[in-house]
Amino acid sequence: MKVGIVGAGMVGGAAANALVLTGAADRIVLVDRNAARATAEAEDVLHATPFAHGARVASGGHDDLAGAGVVILAAGVGQRPGETRLQLLERNAAVFADVIPAALRAAPDAILLVATNPVDIMTQIATRLAGLPPGRVLGSGTILDTARFRARLAGHLGVAAASVHAYVLGEHGDSEVLCWSAASVGTIPIADFAAQLEKPLSDEVKARIDEDVRRAAYRIIAGKGATWYGIASGLARIVRAIAGDERALLSVSAITEEVGEGAPVALSMPRIIGARGVEETLRPRLSPEEQRLLERSAAILREAMAGRW
Repeated sequence: MKVGIVGAGMVGGAAANALVLTGAADRIVLVDRNAARATAEAEDVLHATPFAHGARVASGGHDDLAGAGVVILAAGVGQRPGETRLQLLERNAAVFADVIPAALRAAPDAILLVATNPVDIMTQIATRLAGLPPGRVLGSGTILDTARFRARLAGHLGVAAASVHAYVLGEHGDSEVLCWSAASVGTIPIADFAAQLEKPLSDEVKARIDEDVRRAAYRIIAGKGATWYGIASGLARIVRAIAGDERALLSVSAITEEVGEGAPVALSMPRIIGARGVEETLRPRLSPEEQRLLERSAAILREAMAGRW
């Protein structure tokens, strides 16, 4: 599959590299208003192909997105230290108004995959600007938060993260919801598994894991200015699911109805991802408190959108 990446900054460049390392794409084109940066990133990633999977990697303009099955939208400004993702909104919305029409003129059949923060609101804006069916516009959402949650649980329990099934839902941000009630290792509920290994999930342990997951981006941004490796791997995973028509269950952001009171809003839920983008949305069984928190997360995102677009 050919994949276009609009925005050749840290996330866009790392995403191209992750696509090569995982073999998720055989053709990649990077587009950026800074053409020299896009060319440099493309050349650097191309040099990784002999060590990984063969792919043609190049830079170009929006017209060079023609034929792309997926266009990753990574354009925009990054999150500043101490800045919430929602505070990025005004600065990045204007960028999308320029790049989305240009991308779709070249690749009208592409699925749009939003990586720019605040990703849920940018996904909602992208859906409106693109005029595409909601399933063809999705955001990376909480795919990285979910990976962080699983990794932290795996570390506490001493098992492989791939064996942990747990999701983070709602906003990719401060109001995200860690779904403890539905978490499991294999088919064993997480609390039962922890008890059998004598590694109980006390309130203190759960609070520490919650804090580690919820504040991870802030810690990374404080240390090195931005996050890019984790989200790049998440983007590659989504692309692989689309390219292979896997119908994989991933926590990604898309327009969602009937979460609390009010208009549909883009947020993360477990979704089946295949060749058409979002094929189905699943609604996990949540505790009453988790349901309340999910509805609160949706309300926060609705409030951020109100009166703007």
